[in-house]
Amino acid sequence: MPDISICLEMVYDDDPFVDRVSRAAEAGADAVEFWDWRARDLQAIADTAADVDIPVAGFVAGGTLTDPEGTEEAAKTIRESIAVAADHGVPVLIVTTGPDQDGLDRPTQREAVIETLSAVAPDAEDAGVTLVVEPLNTAVDHPDYFLETSAEGFDIVDAVGSSRVKLLYDIYHQQVTEGNLIQTITDNVDRIGHFHVADVPGRHEPGTGELNYEAILEAIDDTEYDGYVGCEFSPTGDADEAVETVLDWR
Repeated sequence: MPDISICLEMVYDDDPFVDRVSRAAEAGADAVEFWDWRARDLQAIADTAADVDIPVAGFVAGGTLTDPEGTEEAAKTIRESIAVAADHGVPVLIVTTGPDQDGLDRPTQREAVIETLSAVAPDAEDAGVTLVVEPLNTAVDHPDYFLETSAEGFDIVDAVGSSRVKLLYDIYHQQVTEGNLIQTITDNVDRIGHFHVADVPGRHEPGTGELNYEAILEAIDDTEYDGYVGCEFSPTGDADEAVETVLDWR
């Protein structure tokens, strides 16, 4: 079974942030991840992770990629994150595209996304850091977000054409958006660099909603995917019990 990472913002939201790293390690997780590194004491997180012997799997790169007039600034932001990730041995950078820009058609915005990712792909390759572009659902959680479907995400990955630019396949978001999870995963696993898990509806821990996570995780395991599966859910009750439910599937 793939290694399990804990999203520190969502799973352990009742502890001081750095303490959540230790809590994830005590639970038996394989790694931790979080969102905006610029908003955190990154050195304290790195030091604590080293002390408890748990790696940081990833964090968010930042930047808005859908504005054609902002591609240079977006590339600068992502390059900064690549350097920070490389310095701290973090293998994955999560790239969100940003909003659907008013007054711009989708092809224009998609080309801006591709242009930015193509510009920074050599930096990611040199650093050994994988950029994972994340589609999000617009029906429930992110109504103004640009990249919604996995198909368009895979098209963007293919257009960039770098081994260090892949898709973040968030099972919660893609169930809300399109379903057909296992088939999509197995057909495209070579273009997937990270997974997120949460159940539908509610974005709670696996086992609380409509998804058969045991079958989904088994299907991922059968592909020999060797990256992380990140727990990005809000527990319905005790966070440690929710994490244990996922870890027991390893």
